[in-house]
Amino acid sequence: MTGSDEIVITGAAGWLGRNLVEAVAPVRSAVRVLVQSDADASILSLAGRSVQPVVGDVRNPADLDRLFDGVTQGATVVHAAGVIHPAGAVRELFDVNVGGTSLVLDRARRTGMGRLVHVSSNSPFGVNPSCDHRFDEASAYKPYLAYGASKEEAEELVLTAARRGDVDAVIVRPPWFYGPHQPARQSQWLRAVRKGRFPLVGDGGNRRSMVFTGNLVHGILRAESVAAAGAAYWIADPEPHSMLEVLATVREAFKAEGFEVSGGQPRLPRLAGVVAERLDRGLQRTGRYSQPLHVIGELKESIVCDISLARQEIGYDPAVDLLEGMRASIRWCVERGHEL
Repeated sequence: MTGSDEIVITGAAGWLGRNLVEAVAPVRSAVRVLVQSDADASILSLAGRSVQPVVGDVRNPADLDRLFDGVTQGATVVHAAGVIHPAGAVRELFDVNVGGTSLVLDRARRTGMGRLVHVSSNSPFGVNPSCDHRFDEASAYKPYLAYGASKEEAEELVLTAARRGDVDAVIVRPPWFYGPHQPARQSQWLRAVRKGRFPLVGDGGNRRSMVFTGNLVHGILRAESVAAAGAAYWIADPEPHSMLEVLATVREAFKAEGFEVSGGQPRLPRLAGVVAERLDRGLQRTGRYSQPLHVIGELKESIVCDISLARQEIGYDPAVDLLEGMRASIRWCVERGHEL
């Protein structure tokens, strides 16, 4: 199949959503986007005359009715709305990531939409059992805490709908992504790395797959136009990196963009990550969430995927490597006056 001339995007004001809107607005006749505020609607309208913002919440059926109202049958849907770090209550993960996905699938089915691309995550598969292991499309679910469980449930809804023929749906599974339109937490992370304040947890030999937002947009558009219904693909940069390499590359990117880097490389023992994960698990069992605990607990792990199938079946070809992508992230921040 080929991509539709019309596209509906949920989560359009988010990190990934804005990159996707900028990519499709110049070439699609209609880009219907769901955003959460009038301010977001105004910002996204600047991407082009084809952009049609609808202010609402993915959890509200009436808002989704307005989102899909008047969209031509057969249009593409990219469901990118989701919560990674809830404000404090774990319940929000399931309300948005599962409940929102269920409602989007229902509206897509009832309004006769075409291809639906669901943006998932690495978290339904947990962490690699060793540094040398890579997740692929045959890997079994083993979700990492509540976020992973919520994204697994969402995947299962999408795959069930595809098997039944209710919706022509495919899934893309990005790991940790980075690039323009990043949230404040990512800018804070870059700043901490530049100043030598972001710690390695353990020896830094654990590996991570990452994906530049431009590479991820490319993967989504390939999944829209080429993939078979019911398929799922890992979408990441060409190769994973050890955490030591990730931090060194960020510092190299800052130097290449004319910044001074300072400080050494602080380290925490792997035990600190183990303790943080246990505290995180305990807190989440009470329904509460702490982003610092969650991040520190996960930093000790390897999360690596194999993108071979996406390369072979949908022609995914990630053009931007980690250094180039981090330089683009830094330039984007500088252009907008963000403190780094």
